[in-house]
Amino acid sequence: MTRRQAAIPFILVTILIDVLGIGLIVPILPELIVEMTGGEISQGSSVYGIFIAVYAAMQFLFAPILGALSDRFGRRPVLLVSLLGAGLDYLLMALAPTLGLLFLGRVLAGITGANLTVANAYIADVTRPEDRAKNFGLIGAVFGIGFIIGPAMGGFLGNINLRLPFYAAAVIALVNWLYGYFVLPESLKDENRQQFSPAQLNPLRAFGTLARYPVVLGLTFTLICTYLAQNMLQSTWVLFTGYRFDWGPLQNGFSLTVLGLLTALVQGGLIRVLLPKLGERRAIITGMLISTITMTAYGLVSQEWMLYAAMVVGSLAGIAGPAIQGLVSRSVSAREQGTVLGALASIASLTGVIGPLLGTQLFAYFTAPERTAPVPGAAFLVAAVLSFAGLLAAVRSFRRSSDREPEQEVPLELQGAPL
Repeated sequence: MTRRQAAIPFILVTILIDVLGIGLIVPILPELIVEMTGGEISQGSSVYGIFIAVYAAMQFLFAPILGALSDRFGRRPVLLVSLLGAGLDYLLMALAPTLGLLFLGRVLAGITGANLTVANAYIADVTRPEDRAKNFGLIGAVFGIGFIIGPAMGGFLGNINLRLPFYAAAVIALVNWLYGYFVLPESLKDENRQQFSPAQLNPLRAFGTLARYPVVLGLTFTLICTYLAQNMLQSTWVLFTGYRFDWGPLQNGFSLTVLGLLTALVQGGLIRVLLPKLGERRAIITGMLISTITMTAYGLVSQEWMLYAAMVVGSLAGIAGPAIQGLVSRSVSAREQGTVLGALASIASLTGVIGPLLGTQLFAYFTAPERTAPVPGAAFLVAAVLSFAGLLAAVRSFRRSSDREPEQEVPLELQGAPL
């Protein structure tokens, strides 16, 4: 195996570490923050929402910066510095004696986790054009694996000690950094390096492109509602299950692993059967309707088995994401594909800031000690309303759209792609 061939597995492991860094601590971070804020769950949940939001905000702000740095100085130094920083940062969080240091750790984790842009660029550098779709597809597979393994490991290790998942993440990141230091070659040729441009550092620069495409613009509101609902679900899941069912890291890690497996089954297999039969528009409407029903069920469940039943049904809502991507992809010109999809990715990052803040504040308000009738599922019920609003927006967009072309089969590289 040549050094360049060895680089692809390294990049995939790097992305896996980014995902594991999220998945490992999801089952334990809420409990750790509640413990460090005095043990009162409604107060701790408010702080937890800020921790999630700042992580997403740092990724949103620093993704274009790391990308620009890699265009100027090369992919290798940016990737290696971000990996080393991630490893040291996880050690900081493992040892952090105060909430302030733990918060600083999440800020740094968001910055180092923004290296996905550089990893994508590296793969494009070292891959032949005809093989890029296949290798980018591997990235989706790695995301799925990370969100299955991460919560399971985090739940198991966190059940032993709440700090142990941080140590595990640090070891993985530092070992990969050491491997990359000796194995990873530079992929960017000297003649392809660029000078800094202030426009490259603006994460909002692609939004103006959306206004030129009515279907895309109409679906943007649907995407915003969908992303907000998903982020509210993810940010309050552990808080809700701890409050409603008294679950700890082990039970939460298991439930999140099951959710990851169900998502992988739908995104990786079932969606290839359903999308061609339903078509993009019907798939979007069906997925949003299922999401509305499932979010409502999450908010009202009273027994553990009901939660798992809702998870099985709710996983089918994943057909909407690839359908939206497919419709968007064939609604824009070939030269603006990257710009439009980049703008949608920026929207996802922004909702990753707003959604957790909104969800955790709702949970904190409706579970406060003074509440005589607490509603721990309030965030899920609001997410159901958002999903329904996104459904109505999609229907309205389709009715008003001037695009009357018959639906085409969704490209294979888009089928199963994460929303």
